[in-house]
Amino acid sequence: MSQPIELSLEQQFNIHSFATQVQHMSHEQAKDFLVKLYEQMVVREATYKELLKHQWGLDSGSTMA
Repeated sequence: MSQPIELSLEQQFNIHSFATQVQHMSHEQAKDFLVKLYEQMVVREATYKELLKHQWGLDSGSTMA
């Protein structure tokens, strides 16, 4: 990917809204939120990997003759 991905206006608005919410959090709230956000990212990545494995026929359920 040689060019950065352009974000839609809605995505840009969501980022700005998120930044505003974070600015109003206490330090402890922000730390807790960051850990939960990271956990969601890890789960999303694992889900994508499983979906790709299934789509490409690489999951453990498929057998090769």
